[in-house]
Amino acid sequence: MFTPDELERYARHIVLREVGGPGQAALKRARVLMVGAGGLGAPALLYLAAAGVGSISIVDDDAVSLSNLQRQVIHGTPEIGQSKTESAGAAIRRLNPHVAVITHAVRLSAANALDLVSEADIVADGSDNFPTRYLVSDACFFAQRPLVAAAVGTFDATLTTIRAHERGKDSRPNPTYRCLFPEPPPAGTIPACAEAGILGALTGVVGSLMALEVIREIVGFGEGLVGRLLMIDARSLRFETLSYGWDENNPLSGRNPTIRNLDDGCQMSDVR
Repeated sequence: MFTPDELERYARHIVLREVGGPGQAALKRARVLMVGAGGLGAPALLYLAAAGVGSISIVDDDAVSLSNLQRQVIHGTPEIGQSKTESAGAAIRRLNPHVAVITHAVRLSAANALDLVSEADIVADGSDNFPTRYLVSDACFFAQRPLVAAAVGTFDATLTTIRAHERGKDSRPNPTYRCLFPEPPPAGTIPACAEAGILGALTGVVGSLMALEVIREIVGFGEGLVGRLLMIDARSLRFETLSYGWDENNPLSGRNPTIRNLDDGCQMSDVR
């Protein structure tokens, strides 16, 4: 199952009781889709590759720019101008040649999201805008895939796991992203990173936590973040967890759903 090189590479995982050989084998079989190879995706991709995830797909239509390098640590100065998927893929291959890398240098849309999500076992969303976050979450619901979703502000961040296609221990549906954020914020209320700035090391912390949560979901240890929102305040270095539940009025999985496909969801989620 493992080559001698792999056994040595993953030795510190294999000796962990919570991971062991079976957990490492699960990582090797796993197919992860990363949405975004930017501030969050960069550290998450590196740690998922280092952990031995067997197949990593990356979707991002952007190119590496000099201003990215303050936080997007998977890219380097020589990669400026390259597509982020190409740059990230090369970095992963250098780090761990046992990982299969699939790159999609395209913008995620209602036309391609379901196919891309369906090819993965679990999805990690490191996108930087609400329409994409809703699209990814809706696609995961329809494709019945778990989702680890993170977001960062200037000095704050959030992380949660969504298994909206499943039910909890109380037999109620698990919450969706739309249960947590019923509507996107009004246009202009949340400035873009280029306008407001962002603390580079914060994206490293949150991206690493994304990778940790994906690994926990694959291996199956610990208490996941389904129905829980981890909130991080970098100013005070405070971590808090907020519980949230299924909203029976949510338009995706509520009692009277109005979102029947990704086009419906995109129409509702556009920031105007």
